[in-house]
Amino acid sequence: MSEHIKIVSCSEKYFEAFKALNEEWINQYFKIEEMDRVSLGNPKEYILDKGGYIAVALLNDEAVGVCALMKSSLEGFDFELAKMGVSPRVQGKGIGKLLGEHIIHKAQSMGATKLYLETNSVLGPAIALYKKLGFKEITGVTSPYERSDIQMLLDLNHS
Repeated sequence: MSEHIKIVSCSEKYFEAFKALNEEWINQYFKIEEMDRVSLGNPKEYILDKGGYIAVALLNDEAVGVCALMKSSLEGFDFELAKMGVSPRVQGKGIGKLLGEHIIHKAQSMGATKLYLETNSVLGPAIALYKKLGFKEITGVTSPYERSDIQMLLDLNHS
């Protein structure tokens, strides 16, 4: 089977996939929170219209992974890497790494110097990926998510 993965900018036709791919992992490990409902239900208004970006990974033209770059409201951070999800049936193919690298390059092209993300300690493979991408754990940031127990930073000036 010839598998071709490409990363594209999210358009309206992928909004449902963005929501479904994220709800899949959130429901597997946690519960959907109010902030999830807002961002996943309204990606245009909540992410894109506020200066953010959403990448979609296509495998043979099917959306199998997503990742958002959201303008950060936190002091000292330009963007937040958020809402990364890859379909369980294609995990292990490097799609998350491709999405992460794409989002980092996009952030750099938008003038970002510091990227932030939140995750949870039960998501070992995700944490390992973020570390491979250059993120380092930080402390002292308050999260709007109950499930978030780890915050990470990528300093684009030193990566």
